[in-house]
Amino acid sequence: MRARPRCRGVLLDLDDTLYPQAAFLAAAWDAVAAAAPAELRAPLRAALDEVCAQGSDRGRTVDRALEQLGLPESELAAELVEVFRAFRPVRLDPYPGVAERLARLAGAVPLVVLTDGNPPQQRAKLAATGLAPLLPHVVCTDELPGGRAARKPAPDGFRRALELLGRAPGEVLMVGDRPDKDVAGAARLGIPVIRVRQGEYREEADRGSESASVRDVAEALDLVLEAL
Repeated sequence: MRARPRCRGVLLDLDDTLYPQAAFLAAAWDAVAAAAPAELRAPLRAALDEVCAQGSDRGRTVDRALEQLGLPESELAAELVEVFRAFRPVRLDPYPGVAERLARLAGAVPLVVLTDGNPPQQRAKLAATGLAPLLPHVVCTDELPGGRAARKPAPDGFRRALELLGRAPGEVLMVGDRPDKDVAGAARLGIPVIRVRQGEYREEADRGSESASVRDVAEALDLVLEAL
């Protein structure tokens, strides 16, 4: 990692950074398929996986899965989308080594989670990881003025996170997995960022503006601990 001042605060992405998002999506798609008519459950579940594999962030996953089954613009689509939006995970295991490292960090510097998505669902994900007591500060970008337009890499969420930390950009580190969101958004504000190459976007190329690019979040958090 490039030489820099000591770290006085940490911004953390949630999905595919602190826990594997695939675990959440698998449980959510199970719930969606279970809410469909019995004869559609198995083919819909398979279609949801297939469509989601094309990119979980593309949107309209339920609609596109139903279209694949020959059911475009059906009333069922709206019902199943609501099932997905209402889904709350019970348990999501963090990546190995995350809990103990966050416990050490939380005792040393302020931490904030910066995440995009449906705010109640994002907060439920964090609770399901068991990490919430270590991470009391959460910025859900959809709650900010502008709603979805405030999602990363827009600067709004990063600026709000800095306010909660009470720190300037050069005094903190960002840890996240997505080059187009976490890295790009942090770098624009002068926030050094450690990119973790794990989860859905692990094969995407680095942008060149990372302070470091590492294989997993445990290694990233070790670098943060070294920078305290």
